[in-house]
Amino acid sequence: MSRQAVIEANRLVRPDALRIGQRLDIPGCQSARVPVAVEPAGPVARPEGMLLAAVGPRRVPTRLFLAVPEFNGRSIDFTWPVMGPVLSGFGRRRSGWHAGIDIRAEVGTPVLAAAPGTAYFSGWERSYGRIIRIEHDNGFTSLYAHNLQNFVEVGDRVEAGTVIGTVGRSGRASAYHLHFEIRHEGMVYNPLYLLPARDTILARTDEMPEPPEDDDEDE
Repeated sequence: MSRQAVIEANRLVRPDALRIGQRLDIPGCQSARVPVAVEPAGPVARPEGMLLAAVGPRRVPTRLFLAVPEFNGRSIDFTWPVMGPVLSGFGRRRSGWHAGIDIRAEVGTPVLAAAPGTAYFSGWERSYGRIIRIEHDNGFTSLYAHNLQNFVEVGDRVEAGTVIGTVGRSGRASAYHLHFEIRHEGMVYNPLYLLPARDTILARTDEMPEPPEDDDEDE
């Protein structure tokens, strides 16, 4: 089954922006119990208090439920986009699945590109606020959301550590922080599996209050 066949069957306009829990029609797929692995391919720092998503086998009639896949491919060297405690981890929250991590930082803190790449989106999306999406090598992309400012435009080439924006709380956010996501060929992965291990990380999905329904900042 080719990737293009899945895209066409589901009329996906943006296959690189799948949501956790989104259901896709897989042509020819029969009902089956589908085990989904969540363990990383390599060593991972798991601080005390970390809440990890656990996904077991489930029956899915004629559709395949895509949850938290295991990454077994060739990775690239990601670096932390900002340094600070992780207020909200990857996985289940009261409001549903959280497709990235939230890193606390003061307003105006520089946001750094996590790896070399090219910006393919820099603008506004309602819940994310001001965001930047960067395409990297080997099918990876990264997302930086709730920015106060974006410093890059579509087509700009960046290196790891390039300042691409500043921390804010635009969009649906209750506190100043950076929401950071990593995808590989459209699938979302836990950034903590791919970022360098750190000694001090807060990682409780209930540490930060749920954001309000309305945007905190205007476009």
